[in-house]
Amino acid sequence: MTETTMGATGSPEALPALVPDAQKDLADKPKDAQQVFGRGFSLALVIAAVIAAAGLVLWGVQLTQGLVLSNMRNLTSWGFYITNFMFLVGLSAGGLIISSAPKVFGIKGFGGIAKIAIWTSVCATVLAIAFVVVDLGQPLRLWELFAYSNLSSPLMWDIIVLTVYLIVSVVYLWATLRTEAGKGSPLALRALSVIALIAAILVHSVTAWIFGLQIGHDLWYTALLAPWFVSSALVCGLALVLVVVMGLKKAGYLVLAQENIIKMVKLLGIFVMVDLYFFGCDLLTAGFPGAEGAAVVAMLTTGALAPFFWIELVSCAAVAIIAFVPSLRTNTLVVIASALAILAIFCKRVQLLVGGFQLPNIDLAGPATGPGLTDMGAATQAMGGAMVYFPSPLEFGLTLGVFGLGALMLLAGLRFLPLKPVDKD
Repeated sequence: MTETTMGATGSPEALPALVPDAQKDLADKPKDAQQVFGRGFSLALVIAAVIAAAGLVLWGVQLTQGLVLSNMRNLTSWGFYITNFMFLVGLSAGGLIISSAPKVFGIKGFGGIAKIAIWTSVCATVLAIAFVVVDLGQPLRLWELFAYSNLSSPLMWDIIVLTVYLIVSVVYLWATLRTEAGKGSPLALRALSVIALIAAILVHSVTAWIFGLQIGHDLWYTALLAPWFVSSALVCGLALVLVVVMGLKKAGYLVLAQENIIKMVKLLGIFVMVDLYFFGCDLLTAGFPGAEGAAVVAMLTTGALAPFFWIELVSCAAVAIIAFVPSLRTNTLVVIASALAILAIFCKRVQLLVGGFQLPNIDLAGPATGPGLTDMGAATQAMGGAMVYFPSPLEFGLTLGVFGLGALMLLAGLRFLPLKPVDKD
């Protein structure tokens, strides 16, 4: 009896089997604040702040010299700023949907990531609004939007719903923190989750209607645009949350069971397939023999926007393979798949915006004929090849500055807000 006990617990042969488990338990424990928020984190905050400050300087240059420094002109009245606006609204809506849906439907969540997902949503929404302000040319025009607003315009609908959406997101985060601390009502939080879910779907639908109601643009004028925007939001929003969560797990900020990661990856694969289905339906309808949209399909598959189209398809295919093949669901490949999903949706946004201007319905005469770009803008425009629009260096720099602001907000929130999970949601 003694020999059996010693052989099971005290023999030298048993020690090698116990040591890896002990190491795994230590690795799975969250690190304290000093370990997580060390010099590397402080350096990242400083770098993000410097990039954001550089963006403010470039914005000042644009304010003093005008939008002529961008490559937007009469033929392409929207450009890189609005592309990023669409993209960020999707990142925001997707994050809020995956954080609120489990509470709305009373299902198990993803292991305490709700607060982090809501915070990424808030950060993305702030950046989306920032790109609208930058695109207006002068911040005082914000006052004109409300003082002389046309409530029958989808543009005004989007401004209103985006403002409401940001408020709902902040209140939702506050209510989640209060409920977690035992000061709020779980029933009230569930009711707020319903409002947040509706707002997330609505904000992207309204953004889609801005484009979908433009009869004069072939690529935009489709009833599929709103559900297509929502499906894309689910793809990139969930992918962003996965990237952030995996980074925080690696840093020791949170502990997340592998089963929750696998659930999110599988869900990402489903969202990608749904998004591709909507895209395929649109392409089949437009490119069917005899249909008027054949030029649109040709533009995407073999024309000026073909690189973005094929990058999107290949990236989505890679995401689906990683999501649905169990042996490929390693942490490294999960991060790669999430990054590819974000890249794919960004390429889709580029196709949508530039494609809407790429095929003119009529030949315009006079001042609307030529782009009349600045020397620096013309140099980068040539990089776009046959694309009717390609961003200027100022647009690239200012965009980088806005994303620097987003990184600063995200990192500061992780440092100073109680976003670290205390239990499983």
